[in-house]
Amino acid sequence: MRQKIKSYVISIAIALAVGGLSAFLTRNSMDLYETIITPPLAPPSILFPIVWTMLFILMGISAAMIYNTDSAPKPQRKSALYTYALSLVFNFFWSIIFFNKRAFLFAFIWLLILLFLIIRTIMKYRKINPLAAYLQIPYALWVTFAGYLNFAIWYLNK
Repeated sequence: MRQKIKSYVISIAIALAVGGLSAFLTRNSMDLYETIITPPLAPPSILFPIVWTMLFILMGISAAMIYNTDSAPKPQRKSALYTYALSLVFNFFWSIIFFNKRAFLFAFIWLLILLFLIIRTIMKYRKINPLAAYLQIPYALWVTFAGYLNFAIWYLNK
């Protein structure tokens, strides 16, 4: 039991650390969102850290669930967690590309790859633990919405 709790704490900490480090590295560029033309439905900037924190917690919980599912073969769990880890890498670099580099079109393409990885993660998780897969759905939905914002920002500010 103690080992399982530890795996949840570590998994959530990893996800939050990825998001926190990315936010730290883009902290001097975040004012960009207030200075560019944004599309309809663009939320206020204060909403983003709140939503991302909740999403990173859900992502960490679902990854720990996969890690702790003994009923699935280890190679299958490892493959699913690898795909998830790759999505974290893409997630980490997206804000740097978007905010620091201001490469809006490239950031959109990067986001499409991230969305693909999230969908792959959901598909792999579903075969191991459906609840873990369902916990990834808000992440996929938010990244889809972010794709709308990203594409519209590129289009409106080119």
